[in-house]
Amino acid sequence: MGDGENGRRTSSSTTTTTMTTQASKLYGKDLSVYDDLDVDTLLSQLSPEEISLLAKEVDPDDNLLPPSQRCGYECDKEPTGPLDRKKLIEHINKQALETPDRPEAKPFVAGVVRGKKWVAPEQSQQERDAEEQIAIDMGDEYEHALNDATQEEIIDLAAILGFHSMMNQDQYHASLLNKGQPIGLGWDGITKSTQPKAYPAEPPNLTDIDKTIRQVQEDDHTLTDLNWNNIKNISDEKFETLFDALPENTHLEVLSLTNTGLTDRVASKLADALERNQTLRVLNIETNFISPPVVVKLVKALLKSRTIEELRAANQRSQVLGNKIEMEITQLVEANPSLLRLGLHLEYNDARHRVASHLQRNIDRRRREAQEVRCAATIRLPRASLKKIEVPESISSLSPSPSPSPQPFTLVTDEDNTESIVPSSPELSPSTPADENPF
Repeated sequence: MGDGENGRRTSSSTTTTTMTTQASKLYGKDLSVYDDLDVDTLLSQLSPEEISLLAKEVDPDDNLLPPSQRCGYECDKEPTGPLDRKKLIEHINKQALETPDRPEAKPFVAGVVRGKKWVAPEQSQQERDAEEQIAIDMGDEYEHALNDATQEEIIDLAAILGFHSMMNQDQYHASLLNKGQPIGLGWDGITKSTQPKAYPAEPPNLTDIDKTIRQVQEDDHTLTDLNWNNIKNISDEKFETLFDALPENTHLEVLSLTNTGLTDRVASKLADALERNQTLRVLNIETNFISPPVVVKLVKALLKSRTIEELRAANQRSQVLGNKIEMEITQLVEANPSLLRLGLHLEYNDARHRVASHLQRNIDRRRREAQEVRCAATIRLPRASLKKIEVPESISSLSPSPSPSPQPFTLVTDEDNTESIVPSSPELSPSTPADENPF
């Protein structure tokens, strides 16, 4: 009973310490509720097995507990005596010195080959005869041409035949472009690194931020493309002012905000503005600091406006979106009938395939609708543009029964408000069947 009481007393002190060092609430209640709780009485009602299970539930990462209480290992051996750290280290060092090293199979001697040296087996006469028979007989003409060919000509021939491993890059490209082989480079020549071409730096973006914001607020019809790319130190207040004016703007079609330092808070304002804007077609927000959940919010905002045809949002703060985010984006894109192009890096093949297939369907449907509109425009003309059309004499003379004078055409409206063009002659009236119409 003495050991059990000691164990219970130790567990009691341990549990009390843990409770006081945890957060201010335990199981949804303040710790002050447990002040009047008699922990010793509760622990006295537990069996030794239950106490051991309770001790195992102590947080091992709690640095306020001693290591002996954070360790999950339980030793059942009786102690052999008090711990003397100095004697223990001396014993370990003595044992390491007295333990002999493993002897080597052969001692090392400089310049002496250890082990058996590999010697290639000799080929039999039959194998040597078989190798000699493989030689290709190209004829005297070709053999004479190859024997007299220079090194540059052989390199050109190797490039034509596609033997890339027989030459370096400079030799190969020189042969394809017929520029002549570089001087000093043979079969074993070393290609030096070429100097990179100096490309001029991009000019700075000189767009006046305040002026363009006023133009968006005033709904200026001359501003259809707003480009703030690569402009640094744009304050969040200016972004919010721009996004607050977007819902009322009816002329802006392209908005580019690449590398402008957009954050999640400002991007959320942009998503709210996209839901109410009805004219924006292209949005580019690449190379910013937008998190994947906010990217999902932007894609979701496109479902309400149904005007965005192109969205580019790659190269954000998180390079990998994750499977859950990519599946959400895929479902939102599949529900969007107006999106034609999406600039996002999708890691999973399923998401890439589904998004690409849906965007292709949107493009095909848009092309079919445009063709139908063009066909309808050629068949039915607007009422304001329909006037009497005179047929030239050159065309009327090609008909089977030419008339002495050109026949005028008039506009006829049926009962269902269908407009059609018919000749204004007494022989052909609007009630004439379609199969009798010569046109």
